[in-house]
Order: sequence, then structure tokens, then C-alpha cells
Amino acid sequence: MTIPDRNEAWELLCEYTKGDSLRKHAIAVETAMRACTKRYGEPDADEDEWGLVGLLHDFDYEMFPSADQHPFTGANILCGRGYPDRIIKAIMGHATYTGVPRDTQMAKALFATDELCGFLVACALVRPSRSLDDMEVKSVKKKLKDKAFARSVNREDIYQGVQELGVELDEHIRFVIEALKPVQREIGLGPREEQAATG
Repeated sequence: MTIPDRNEAWELLCEYTKGDSLRKHAIAVETAMRACTKRYGEPDADEDEWGLVGLLHDFDYEMFPSADQHPFTGANILCGRGYPDRIIKAIMGHATYTGVPRDTQMAKALFATDELCGFLVACALVRPSRSLDDMEVKSVKKKLKDKAFARSVNREDIYQGVQELGVELDEHIRFVIEALKPVQREIGLGPREEQAATG
């Protein structure tokens, strides 16, 4: 089965997600997932497929945010649009309450990067540079322990995600920081003047 292309997936995201911050989160997770393909994927892993999983994992969240709707509604929409089961299953698996097992590397990588991407962006936004360029793993870990900071981020998912992926937390944080650096302007990071110029 051929997978829909990135433009179709972006249109689907924009159809259901009007908010800028959730779209930026989708781009961040897509970027991290593309990087994960080479690091954690099987030899035949498809970078575009892994990217789509990252881009679309929360596409239904803005309209259907409750646990009895997200990601179930999105999964039904994806099924109707002809997305392969493996993509839908990986997206279902990123929400622990669905009971869908994360039994592929793609599903494990999504779970391990989703909350972490949101957390890294939050960390960057409170830095003087508003950037990932000078971000260190130890400062990220320190903020992870601060329950008052970015309290909507589920720390347990981050810890469980790296455990399921079979990697060290430090290593994975460093890897995702590096993966996101090339798109940081696109996901809302960098000095405010540059944001005004690019946004």
C-alpha cells in the first residue's frame, strides 16, 4: 500500500488543527521521527512513513481532546483516508490509555519523542537565546525534575519512552535536541526579532 504524501498529510493536519502551537508541535515531532528512522528503525524503515506518524499523531486533538475521542477519532479518519494500519497503530499507541501495544520501533520512537519535543521547546523558550543551540542535557534534566515547569508535559511518558526504546535518557535528549536544531525557526524558537521576520 502506498502511503499518502506529505502535502496530503499537512492538509489533513491543517483541516483539523487551526492552532499555531499544535501545528508547530506536529512539525517538531515529524522532524524528530525522521531522524529516529535512521537511528532506531529497521533497515527497511521508511523515513516518510515515520515522518507522517510524527506529523499526524495529534491532528485530531484540537477538535477531539477528550480521552474517549483522541486518538480514536483520528484513527477512524486516517482509516477512511487510506492510511496503512501500521501508521494508525503507532499513532494509537502514543496514548497509553488506548491499550494499543507499542510493538514496532516506529511506535516506540513516537512515544519516546512526543512529550520530549514539547518539553525541549518549553525549555528553549525560557532561555535568553530562545534557542536549542546552547541547550545542555543537564539543564533539560534539571527542569524535568521541576514539576512546576511545563507541568502539562507527562514526565512518566518521557522516562517510559526511553526505557521502551532501550536508550539512555541523556543520549535520547541530546539526539532530539540535535534533530530539532535545523527546524527551530519553523517551530517557533530563536530570537523574537527573527520570529517577527520569518513569521
